[in-house]
Amino acid sequence: MQDVPLLISRILTHGSTIHGSSQVIALLVRTPWHSLPDQLTSPEVWQALKLSLLCATAATAVSLVIGVPLAWLLARVEFPGRGLVRALVTLPLVLPPVVGGVALLMALGRNGIVGQWLDAWFGITLPFTTTGVVIAEAFVAMPFLVISVEGTLRAADPRYEEAAATLGASRFTAFRRVTLPLIAPGIAAGAVLAWARALGEFGATITFAGNFPGRTQTMPLAVYLALQSDPEAAIALSLVLLAVSVAVLAGLRDRWMTAS
Repeated sequence: MQDVPLLISRILTHGSTIHGSSQVIALLVRTPWHSLPDQLTSPEVWQALKLSLLCATAATAVSLVIGVPLAWLLARVEFPGRGLVRALVTLPLVLPPVVGGVALLMALGRNGIVGQWLDAWFGITLPFTTTGVVIAEAFVAMPFLVISVEGTLRAADPRYEEAAATLGASRFTAFRRVTLPLIAPGIAAGAVLAWARALGEFGATITFAGNFPGRTQTMPLAVYLALQSDPEAAIALSLVLLAVSVAVLAGLRDRWMTAS
C-alpha cells in the first residue's frame, strides 16, 4: 500500500498545479486583447511599469552589494550567533510583507529608531519616497539572493581559495579572483529571483512607501488601484507581471533541474 503522506503530498502538488493553471487560464480568457496595446501604452500604465523596473533593478543592486558578502560570511566563516544571523536574513521569506512594512516604518520612519536620527542629522526622510520603495523591495527580495549564493558557496570546493591563499593572495583578492567566478551562476540565479520578487512586491511597499502615482506606485499597486476603477487596465498589468514570472521560471528551470 502506498505511503499515505507521500500520497497526500502528490495529491496536494497535483491540486496546486491545476489550481495555478486555472488561474492563468482565467486571466488569459478575461484579457481584453483588442484594447491591450492601448492599455499597455497608456501614460498611467507606462509610468507604473517604468517605476517598477527602475526600483526592482535598484533593489537588486542593493541586494547584490549587501547579500553576496553576507552569503559568503554565512557559508565560509564560523562565528557565534551565525544561526541567528541566518534566521534574521531569511525572516522576510516567512514574514507577512505588511508586517515587514510596519517593521521598516518603526526602524526608518521619521519617528523610528534609526529614521529619527536620519531626519534630525541629515534631513533624510525615507518613507513614502521612491527610495522607500527600493528599500522595501530589497528587504523582501534579498533573502532569495542570499540563499542562492550561500548554497552555491557551500557546493563550491574551498580548496581553490586555500590554494590562492598559499600563493600569497589576500582574502579579498581570493574572493574577487577565485570565489566570484566560481559562484557566478549562483549569483546570477539569485539576482534574477530577487529582481522578480522585487518587481512583484506589494505589502511592504504600500505600507512603507505608500501609493503615489509617479513616485511610489509600482505595477502591483497600480493593479490594486486599477481593479477598483478600470478592471481592463488591471488585467493588462497583471498579464505583464505574469509574463515576467513565466520568463523567470523558464530561464531558471535548467539550473534547477541540473541542481536536482
